[in-house]
Amino acid sequence: MKWFGAILIIIATTLIGFEWSHRLSGRPKHIRQLKHALQILEGEMLYSQLPLQEAFNVISKRMPYPVNYLFETLVKQMNESDAHFPEVWRKSVRLFLSRSHLGNNEAEILYQFGRSIGQHDLTQQQKHIYLTMTHLDRELEEARDQHIKFSQMAKSLGFLLGVFIVLILI
Repeated sequence: MKWFGAILIIIATTLIGFEWSHRLSGRPKHIRQLKHALQILEGEMLYSQLPLQEAFNVISKRMPYPVNYLFETLVKQMNESDAHFPEVWRKSVRLFLSRSHLGNNEAEILYQFGRSIGQHDLTQQQKHIYLTMTHLDRELEEARDQHIKFSQMAKSLGFLLGVFIVLILI
């Protein structure tokens, strides 16, 4: 019976390590998807000259989960709510962040972007999108570095922590 419990502890901590590693690998992926969504937004605003709500709808159909969730939520809340756009953006980003692997830095970048979107002419909007993408590039580099440095360590640490706990308990 002791051995069964020991194996369960090791499996549980190893799975925690794998989940940590998965989150580290998901962050760069989600940042890349977000950058792609901003590129689509820029194209829809500049060349198709769609209103924000329609541009968000186009993006929600073209992007994979969880980025499409951000834009679906925006469209839904813009239809249902009378709140100002920055409030709708902030609420949608908060919901999106709970479903993604993005961190606080990316959250702050998105919040800043939401304060400026729809407030200026197309040239200024393009500059804000470019600035946001530049910030996301910096975060993407950091996320890649963290993934390379810590992903394998997280898996190993989960297993070793389980073995350590079992040794203490025995």
